[in-house]
Amino acid sequence: MTEQSPTSGPITDGPADPEHDTTAAYALDRSYVAALTRRVVSSSGRTHAVFSPIGGAPLAHVPQSTPADVAGAFARARTAQAAWAATSLDDRAAALLRLHDLLLDRQEELIDLVVWESGKARKDAYLEVAHLALTARYYARTAHEHLDTRRVGGMFPLLTRAEVHRVPKGVVGIISPWNYPLSMALCDGLPALLAGNAVVAKPDAQTMLTALLAAQLLDEAGFPPELWQVVAGPGPEIGGAVVGAADYVCFTGSTATGRLIARQCGDRLIGCSLELGGKNPMLVLRDADVHRAADGAVRGVFANAGQLCVSMERLFVADQVYDRFVDAFVSRTRAMTLGASHDWTVDMGSLISQAQLDTVAAHVEDAVAKGATVLCGGTARPDLGPFVFEPTVLEGVTADMECFARETFGPVVALYRFHSEDEAVARANDGTYGLNASIYTRDAARGRALARRIRCGTVNVNEPYGATFGSLGAPMGGMRESGTGRRQGAEGVLRYTEAQSVATQRLVPIAPMFGMSEENHAKVMTGALRLLDKLGRA
Repeated sequence: MTEQSPTSGPITDGPADPEHDTTAAYALDRSYVAALTRRVVSSSGRTHAVFSPIGGAPLAHVPQSTPADVAGAFARARTAQAAWAATSLDDRAAALLRLHDLLLDRQEELIDLVVWESGKARKDAYLEVAHLALTARYYARTAHEHLDTRRVGGMFPLLTRAEVHRVPKGVVGIISPWNYPLSMALCDGLPALLAGNAVVAKPDAQTMLTALLAAQLLDEAGFPPELWQVVAGPGPEIGGAVVGAADYVCFTGSTATGRLIARQCGDRLIGCSLELGGKNPMLVLRDADVHRAADGAVRGVFANAGQLCVSMERLFVADQVYDRFVDAFVSRTRAMTLGASHDWTVDMGSLISQAQLDTVAAHVEDAVAKGATVLCGGTARPDLGPFVFEPTVLEGVTADMECFARETFGPVVALYRFHSEDEAVARANDGTYGLNASIYTRDAARGRALARRIRCGTVNVNEPYGATFGSLGAPMGGMRESGTGRRQGAEGVLRYTEAQSVATQRLVPIAPMFGMSEENHAKVMTGALRLLDKLGRA
């Protein structure tokens, strides 16, 4: 289902517990790792070796699940869900607030583990903690707003009472990616828990330890342990079992895998939300503050070494400011500090794997071979880490180049001039994706108006992605081939519920009374409808 993470090592028959593995010096305390990996539902006796992008240090042997393990996880989750759904909404919200505090209290431990597993810069790892804490607090504080039973207008005033309940789906299957191993491991599941569901989670193979620590924090926050089950294994082996047993599926990953999951969910007549690929544009208008736009572009392009679904890969800059913007952007890019370490001073960290490094290098080499110009960057830096690649700015990218329309998912961006805003919008909308966009202008109202013309699920004005991503009341997701469904906001929790309408009729039936004929009943109903319209009733 999800792609096997190529940074991870081979699947073997052991050892399941790295505490007893003496073949290598592990980067993490082996008893600590063993305690985390015991949370995986596994009976196979097989393990998956995981190594860090920081120097290739061994991290763990993660136990692997079988389809039978997945079935068992869903069975236990269903039992736990029945009791959890009967728990009051206030108690569920209180558990989220306890989790919020635990995340902030344990942030150093969480950040360390994220950096070890992903190789990202420490500042980027901190943002995962912050986003997850925001998510927990937002849904705890808005629980009643989203999930309380709601009275709606009945068919006849005073005679018909109608209300809508939000009923949990049951057990949600969550398949999460490696690029944001903490935030993506939990952020989609927290509203599912709040709504009364259980979760079976399948995190990516490379970042299992972070996901397992997150599950441990759920236990410590007071969520029933069997409410959140974790399974591990290659997508082709157990991904289908997760989709086949879930009552709803939440997936973040590639468009190709998203299509497969959508077909499987369609066959079962269950819902799914899919956040998929993107080729996100940034527009720098002629009235933009060039230095502010250049600062934003550095964040928007190179955060997490470009391994961010909402990061920018295409920069469209107005003729009037193009040269000044390029000078400011390139100079800032060249000044970035790179590395694969836990140091707070690193501006951009490592790519996740050799496969990711190969893709980035291939896109740059292809562009250069076909005539593109490298304004800065363009090469791997093995002296800094096995998968470090320089932040790269390209000019002269054309439609025959791999990086023109295909998602690179790395620290590479292409610059383009535009002559009119209509042209800029048309080029931003070109292609099949529609996840995130950014507009820089001194006229915020003009930027917001232009945003409505861009076919993306989120558009940020004078910010690359953080304004929408950090505004938890704002839904986040993609249009077109960037996916379906939304996380965050009301949509982020209501997707895990069924709407149940209950109506109670008083005094008279909605049918002929006192021997009235159907014809006369129709006349009475018509008169009542006209009266309700004159009274302004919906």
